[in-house]
Amino acid sequence: MRVVSTRLIALGDSFTEGVGDEDPVRPNGVRGWADRVAEQLSARDPEFRYANLAVRGRLLGQVLAEQLEPALTLGGDLFTLYAGGNDLLRPKVDIDALADEYEHAVARLAATGATVVLFTGVDGVEDPLFRKLRGRTAILNEHARVIAARHGALVVDMWAMRQLRDRRMWSADRLHLNSLGHAEVAISVLDVLGVPHGLSPADLGPRPAVSPRERRAENLQWGREHALPWIGRRLRGESSGDSVAPKRPVLAPVTEGM
Repeated sequence: MRVVSTRLIALGDSFTEGVGDEDPVRPNGVRGWADRVAEQLSARDPEFRYANLAVRGRLLGQVLAEQLEPALTLGGDLFTLYAGGNDLLRPKVDIDALADEYEHAVARLAATGATVVLFTGVDGVEDPLFRKLRGRTAILNEHARVIAARHGALVVDMWAMRQLRDRRMWSADRLHLNSLGHAEVAISVLDVLGVPHGLSPADLGPRPAVSPRERRAENLQWGREHALPWIGRRLRGESSGDSVAPKRPVLAPVTEGM
């Protein structure tokens, strides 16, 4: 089945905003998978319009409070929604309560008659830190699948995308996909939509061997440059998105602002 869309609206956090896929000439200085999907859809239809309401650092409740009503008002025929990853990083989280909020939002989006695309979280099994979040992620993923089935939404199953376990798909902060990773997600979104496209997966070859000593040095550098500043923001009650606005707050041609 091919989904035909003329109005894509993307909701979410840093994943959908495009953080990690740096591009200084674009709004907010990032590109991301959603921009790539919009570019491919626009190439097939000159009337296509795209809005991206996602803002980095947002918890699921914030995403829904700030973005759901504007998205409904804009009136897309294709919505993408991914949120909750930042909640899973908190010391305590009620995943069932998150799922209830999530389902309410998906129901409202689906009730418009638009196509809704949801995502599962990535399997962090090969990373010593994010492996500890595997259980939380798996539970939220199952909720997402059930919610999608109830409301006729499509699912991009990033948990099954083994290529995303490769650290070469991730930016230096290990929290965000880099340009290679965002391209992989864009390919999966377009495939789920049944839309032909010109994107190709990366051919990285075998992973380079890394000695335990090199790995320890990498982990120490990551801790100093990324983990400690992140912890500091949490302790101060700050977010990376405190001064960030949605990069595409209205439906507009893809070429505008890109």
